Amino acid sequence: MNTEKLVNRPYIPAKTSLPEFTLRAVLTGTLLGIIFGASSLYLVLKVGLTVSASIPVAVISITLWRMLSKFRIRDGSILEHNISQTAGSAGESIAFGVGVTMPAILILGFDLELTRVLLVAVLGGLLGILMMIPLRRALIVQQHGVLKYPEGTACAEVLKAGASTESIAAADPAAVGTTVGGISARTIFTGFGIGLAYKALNVAFKGWKDVAGTAFGAPLKGGSIAAEVSPELLGVGYIIGMRVSSWMFAGGFITYLLLIPMIMFFGANAAGIIPPGTKPIGEMTPGEIRNDYVLYIGAGAVATSGIIMLIRSLPLILGGIRSGLADVRAARDGSGSTDRRQQDIPLKFVGIGILVLLAVIMAAPSLHMNLLGAVLIVLLGALFVTVSSRLTGEVGSTSNPISGMTIATLMLTCLVFLIVGWTGGQWYVTALSIGGIVCIACSNGGTTSQDLKTGFLVGGTPKLQQYSILIGAFASALLMGPILLKLNENATVYVPAAQVAPQGLSTDVAALGDKRESVAGVQSKDDSASYHVWHKTDLAGGPAGKYLVDDSGKAVWLVDPGINGVHTTRPDGTEVRKFDAPKATLVSYIIKGILDRELPWELIIFGAMLALAMEFCGMPSLVISVGAYLPISTTAPMFIGGLIRWLMDRRMRRKPELAKLDEHEFNAVADRGPGVLFASGYIAGGAIAGILIAFLAGVMGDFDAALQRWAAGHNPFYAGPYADLLTLLPFLVLTLLLWLVARGSWLSGGGNSAAKQ
Repeated sequence: MNTEKLVNRPYIPAKTSLPEFTLRAVLTGTLLGIIFGASSLYLVLKVGLTVSASIPVAVISITLWRMLSKFRIRDGSILEHNISQTAGSAGESIAFGVGVTMPAILILGFDLELTRVLLVAVLGGLLGILMMIPLRRALIVQQHGVLKYPEGTACAEVLKAGASTESIAAADPAAVGTTVGGISARTIFTGFGIGLAYKALNVAFKGWKDVAGTAFGAPLKGGSIAAEVSPELLGVGYIIGMRVSSWMFAGGFITYLLLIPMIMFFGANAAGIIPPGTKPIGEMTPGEIRNDYVLYIGAGAVATSGIIMLIRSLPLILGGIRSGLADVRAARDGSGSTDRRQQDIPLKFVGIGILVLLAVIMAAPSLHMNLLGAVLIVLLGALFVTVSSRLTGEVGSTSNPISGMTIATLMLTCLVFLIVGWTGGQWYVTALSIGGIVCIACSNGGTTSQDLKTGFLVGGTPKLQQYSILIGAFASALLMGPILLKLNENATVYVPAAQVAPQGLSTDVAALGDKRESVAGVQSKDDSASYHVWHKTDLAGGPAGKYLVDDSGKAVWLVDPGINGVHTTRPDGTEVRKFDAPKATLVSYIIKGILDRELPWELIIFGAMLALAMEFCGMPSLVISVGAYLPISTTAPMFIGGLIRWLMDRRMRRKPELAKLDEHEFNAVADRGPGVLFASGYIAGGAIAGILIAFLAGVMGDFDAALQRWAAGHNPFYAGPYADLLTLLPFLVLTLLLWLVARGSWLSGGGNSAAKQ
């Protein structure tokens, strides 16, 4: 691949003065970030996934201040909206990290303490931002034209399409002039409306299945293929292009059409259970084989590929740091760059901030941290923030495998603990604290790089963006803990101990300490007594878990948590909807597996060897490993989007005015075409709809359940023998619309409609 650097033409010139870091811009972004963070936390607890919030925040910010301008309130400038989307993006990334790691503490048998969740969220969020700042020059500036940052690029197009009259007048004519067909607000917002309506009809109103797929029989028994018929994934695939999307889809092929069928073939007739599986392979579904075996292979491949990528990126990273240090020296003697678009928070303050955060990490008793743990946070944080930031540039935030990096962090951390002899339950919290902080750091690092790419394209000031995301991250992190505890409390069931242990359970009260606890939530009205807390870790006489015991030592209640609990009915017969927290479950398995010497290292090493084999063949192991780790239902629609982009690019190549352009010049033109604008609208519309659906599911659970029952019985697009085939029809329409817009057959006369708004 030719990596010659492209020249960026920011939308707003360096010397242009527009309102940027204003109070209303920061407050708007921060409040939206908190809202999106809350709904994203709910979503990650249910299904283990979130959607990027930058574009939805940008769209809402533009719409809000455009409406207020009708009441003689000044419309927001493009740079103000850039600050808003930057501040608002942190909530989603922090919510993902919290939802992936913190519920594991419940699964491991400990209390979900508020101070622990708050510290992990705040420290991880701020650490990720600070570690990303020295990488901006290397990844955003020097790799412009190489790393696409699809959501960041799409967000920049959203901001341009919704630019105010003041911003359009201040824009650099050269930058505006390079956009094919002008900046069409009509194109992007039509895509946004279609994406929003499509996702709402699909998921909220159960119009058709959201994942279509089929499983194969002999001779490929265990093989399967599926596609999530999602507008945002289709849009991401179009933006990242055919090359990257096909690599990711190839990873899915390896998992679903090679590894899973192979495991099924060799293990179907095996007698008994093969660890780490929980039942005979012959009785497993393809999804269960993936969860019990292949995810460990994928985690080993992602970790190995990430280390290889970091080694390869060291020259760029060191060059970026040297450039930053040179700017610090130049600023001292007055010879530094005066271009506001090249100004970062000074590296000395970044370093001081990181040291302060590490001091807090070591001093916080709830994290159970020591010097070795702090060193691991620095080393692994630097590694995976770099990996996350670069990978975000290749595949986007939506498909960035943060959970895979978290798994790698936990494996490396627990391996170090194992070497030094720190085994057993007392080290679970320390390992999880390290994993949680690094997870949130690399999640927020990737989000920060996406935001800085947006600012790079529209002409924002990096330093002001960095201030805004620090503010937004801190505010969102403060609320993630209370929200997580409340969601868990509302779905917690207190099960009578006699129900799970008919023979009775008892323990020595003197060994439990002074901590006491009462029944909480809706069952508190039936029992107001205070009990001792017993964390039972074995299976003798009854299941492991948290028990409330009386003064005689007799267990009275088993506390079944709302997150990853198994009891869905309270003693009075009322039903409770639990949170599965799939990623947190895997996290708990890894910690317990390694520290209790139960992790399947053979599968981890198999994944590492697979990554090395791909590198020896000259293949991009990290992107393919990501595809192998993600569900094929996620990579399939991205591949379709990339295929549409490839067909469109071939068609554009035949135009005389584009035929003589080199690869990078052609890609620069294609990246500003109507297809990218429309795909950006798909991403924004699908993302906003996903967040709204996640929120409404929490407050309209009964309606959602009733609608699902009706669809299952009466809607052939949702259930029935032909549902998987029928559900492809709406997605085909969605794909066809993208093709028509990309080739200019529809919405081609938008022009610079933003000026007319």
